[in-house]
Amino acid sequence: MAKIRHPDRLIVGWREWVSLPDLGIDWIKVKVDTGARSSSLHAYDLQEFVRGGERWVRFKVHPVQRNSAQVVQAEAAVLEFRSVRSSSGRATMRPVIVTNIALLGFTWPVELTLANRDAMGFRMLLGRQAFRRRFLVDGGRSYYGGRPQRKKSKQRNIRRHRSAVGEVTEET
Repeated sequence: MAKIRHPDRLIVGWREWVSLPDLGIDWIKVKVDTGARSSSLHAYDLQEFVRGGERWVRFKVHPVQRNSAQVVQAEAAVLEFRSVRSSSGRATMRPVIVTNIALLGFTWPVELTLANRDAMGFRMLLGRQAFRRRFLVDGGRSYYGGRPQRKKSKQRNIRRHRSAVGEVTEET
């Protein structure tokens, strides 16, 4: 049997950090899921409206897992409403948007269904349609694209020191 090679394809891990620049999301952790056909973004507070004769949706996103304090509000044109079957087998109608995604220095448009993923482990699922013919997936590794750079806080850095007697002191 001939060995298949794909020298023009980059490798991604089973989880990666991506950016959704059109939505104002600098970083969001995604599960790269070869078992899922479509991609899904955690979204809540969905409000449909009409702009220029087209259907749009306004929504909010908690881009960081287990952090409801950080909220990004976004708007996007609705491509269509699609029936999507969840991993539990339940089908729901979800709005589908098209937005750009950035990973490993590349940016391209992807279709995303919007759904509340609060109970899920990842705020975004990257299905195989989004990365086919672009990347190969290494199911045993993560973060080939690296981790996001933390923005420096405007607060002063406080270093805590424990003295020999167990007292905690702070130094700026």
